[in-house]
Amino acid sequence: MIEISEDIKKEYVVEADNVETDVKVVERSEDHVPRYLVDYPEFEEATQTILDDIKEEITQELDIEEREILDPKSMDKIKQEFLETSKRVASDFFPKLSEDKIKVISGRLTHQMYGLGRLEILLRDDDLEELVVNSSDEPVWVYHKEFGWLKTDITLESEKKIYNYSSVIGRRVGKQITNLQPLLDAHLPSGDRVNATLFPISTQGNTITIRKFARNPWTITHFIDPELGTLSKELAALIWLSMQYEMNMLIAGGTASGKTALLNTLTPFIPPNQRIVTIEDTRELNLPQYLHWVPMTTRESNPEGKGEVSMLDLMVNSLRMRPDRIMVGEIREKKQAEVLFEAMLTGHSVYATLHANTAQEVKRRMANPPINIPKTMLESLHLTSVQYRDRRTGIRRTRELAEIVPRTKRKGEGVDLNVRTLYRWKPDTDTFEKIRESERLIGEIKDHTSMSESEIQENLREKQEVLQWFLDNDLKTTNSVGKVVAEYYNDKGKVLDLVRDNASPDKLLADEVIKELKKRGLRD
Repeated sequence: MIEISEDIKKEYVVEADNVETDVKVVERSEDHVPRYLVDYPEFEEATQTILDDIKEEITQELDIEEREILDPKSMDKIKQEFLETSKRVASDFFPKLSEDKIKVISGRLTHQMYGLGRLEILLRDDDLEELVVNSSDEPVWVYHKEFGWLKTDITLESEKKIYNYSSVIGRRVGKQITNLQPLLDAHLPSGDRVNATLFPISTQGNTITIRKFARNPWTITHFIDPELGTLSKELAALIWLSMQYEMNMLIAGGTASGKTALLNTLTPFIPPNQRIVTIEDTRELNLPQYLHWVPMTTRESNPEGKGEVSMLDLMVNSLRMRPDRIMVGEIREKKQAEVLFEAMLTGHSVYATLHANTAQEVKRRMANPPINIPKTMLESLHLTSVQYRDRRTGIRRTRELAEIVPRTKRKGEGVDLNVRTLYRWKPDTDTFEKIRESERLIGEIKDHTSMSESEIQENLREKQEVLQWFLDNDLKTTNSVGKVVAEYYNDKGKVLDLVRDNASPDKLLADEVIKELKKRGLRD
């Protein structure tokens, strides 16, 4: 008889609507991948029968109109009504139970009637980035920040249950998933992005893929922290300088490499007196509260084929909104790219993401079919950052930072584009190597600002000092980082004095930001 061993890698508690659940990540000798085990509280059969009666009463008491369910502003209110009503009704049915047990029952009922059942626990686990339902024949999979892909002990009991969850998600954002429309791209009220498919499009069964929206978004402090190590202070300072002086930038990389995450971490570097328009299929960007920001998202057509608002529509419309900066979730089509580069040519500062694995590949994708942007337009692009995720270890790195330098060919032969790598990640030492000095980026900043080469280098050193100060003082919220950067633009000398004295950043932070930090346990 073969002895099965179990190695517990991590244990912790996840709480969702008063339901506390023990979670374990374990490696078992008979498994090919680690397991994610959820000790979800179960009820006896007799108790479950009473819970069915409680559900009936809650349904009769709560008169919730469909328009309220479709209104994002009402979602939290409706959920709170579910919790309060279920607690009161459960107390009537179980008068001898303690308040804590009643809360657990009300939480379970809310998950069953209003949420996604046991999946709610997975959605509340901040260590998870993604959860995937492949069919009712196999367990739910999750992507853990520390351990990568894990197989859970949760299985949805039927294909109908998977369909029902998909349908509920769709209805809440005004979308449908049916046999005629078997694909769904939507989002949860929390911002988590959802993709769903129906059999036979997905041949093994109905599927749901949920990419979780960061509850506490990454900041530049996280990215330069050696514990995460996504990029170096030197590299971050150069990107900061380019953002400050309105250089255009594309962030490339593969799926889940951190393209949007990096774009989001760079937003605090935008001066607060400029108007920003963001354009996305699903809201993922989360800018500092004080910025002049207009977030816009696309909309699919209704079942009659009407009412669609595409990314191209939003991009064209944004040019009429007098933006200083335009940020686009992802470029996929030629027309989108044309409008984006037209915006660059008309003086807007533009940032976007693109699927490509190297800076050279960015150039090839943009300059060749199907996107096929003329090189004379591509001249407007200054920088390309390439993000990388190692699928084996889960680490994410800025693989390459390159500038695009136009070169005039011989008379009558037009312009060529030279991709010059400035920094490159070395996987053997896990360090960032400076390949060469910037040519175009620094040159254009000189022209725009009249700063000398030595003044620009001093500016970069100052920015590195500020970034190190962020690390030393654990400034890891979007608003706190953004507030300091805004003050840096307003009174650089004041900020540098605090940095060099190693003073507390509290002197710069508004009271509400300090409260937020304390609430999250990030400051004493």
